[in-house]
Amino acid sequence: MKEAEISQLRRNGNGVDLGNMNVSNTSAADSSLEGQDMPGVCEESSASGSTAQGFDSQSSSSAKSSTRDMKLHKSSQISNAENKQILVTEDDFPEVKVDFQETFLGHNSSISCCRFSASGSNIASSSVDGTVRIWTYDSSTPSSKNATIYCGSEVRALSWECRSDRLLLIGTANGGIKAWNADAKRVVCDLSTSRDFPSVLDLKCSPIEPVFVSAAASRRSGSTIFDRTGFASLTVWHMKTWKPVTVLPLGEDPPAITSVCFNHNGKILAASATDGMIHMFDMSAGLQITGWPAHDSPVSSVLFGPAETSIFSLGSDGKIFEWSLHNQGQILWSRDCSRFCSRESFNKRMHEIALDSDGKRLLVTSGLVRAPIYQVQGHESGLRTLAHSASITSVDWHPTLPMYITGSADNSVRHCFYDLRSTGHHGPNESQKTSSS
Repeated sequence: MKEAEISQLRRNGNGVDLGNMNVSNTSAADSSLEGQDMPGVCEESSASGSTAQGFDSQSSSSAKSSTRDMKLHKSSQISNAENKQILVTEDDFPEVKVDFQETFLGHNSSISCCRFSASGSNIASSSVDGTVRIWTYDSSTPSSKNATIYCGSEVRALSWECRSDRLLLIGTANGGIKAWNADAKRVVCDLSTSRDFPSVLDLKCSPIEPVFVSAAASRRSGSTIFDRTGFASLTVWHMKTWKPVTVLPLGEDPPAITSVCFNHNGKILAASATDGMIHMFDMSAGLQITGWPAHDSPVSSVLFGPAETSIFSLGSDGKIFEWSLHNQGQILWSRDCSRFCSRESFNKRMHEIALDSDGKRLLVTSGLVRAPIYQVQGHESGLRTLAHSASITSVDWHPTLPMYITGSADNSVRHCFYDLRSTGHHGPNESQKTSSS
């Protein structure tokens, strides 16, 4: 019956790309659809298995057959209309149309962070083995800043100076903060957080003032990355003296700060915490001005909206909210991306979000091989990035152009120049490049 529904939907041409449907916990050997022409099945795997409803295979093994029969009995109670709703979920976002892509293969372990420089001409990428690479994607751009930096510990955060491509800040899991001068190709300062807060979770440079903020945390045992972070320390550092200016107040024994973001003039700092709170600080006074409970779970990433009348947050429950800054607590827009950011995927790393230069599209890291690109405040369907061979661990947008980068647990970073006016699979005319330098 389910196979008949699939065939009917394919004939109706509802725009459902069954070739990209995901079938969880199913092997090719015992699939009842084995004889059918369905390329691309099992391209991605889902921890929740929700997309596999109604598509269970039949096996000669009695144990496997019994399990799948139970699932089929439950799914058979879903109406045809509901089945269609399942089929047009995020799994079937069309693939973004890419005019040019380049894959950088200069790392030997999983990518932990990747960031465009202030001009967008250079890219910094880091891996969990403590290596940072600075590279260019355009052959016409001078490669004089290209470099390899060995930090001796897992790199957790990268932040370029906002007004030039000269300085890159590097935060590590052992509490180290390095300032790399890309012009001189050397470390100009090597800082350390206090022994009580030995893990740097995020770094951000002010867009105006010569200061940066570090979010560090104490350590404890736990099953998820949030459980393993303890109390928070939020420190403001001066980038000329390389000394701490102040420690922003968070109260007694505050939960760890996971992500920080400045507004356009550097006067306001937003910070997300593992207790689900978003905090807002007045940087000139060094005081907290407001805060609100944004999620029922730890907040993994936070950033200001394009007009700075709103702020976006991503929770470990997979929910994305856009919050109004005029009416505190009001949700302007939301999406549930738990399909890509499952709770299990937070066991190893925190997910992050990034807005394009127009503030219209939101890119999210993913526990799958593709990442979603959501249309913010629009009625268009989302898009999916090109596939890596492992989960996507870091994302960023070019500061001015329609370009994005995705770092992956497959040790690669992919840079893509896209055309959002059309979607679909990339064709033979698309320019592709792989760099291993």
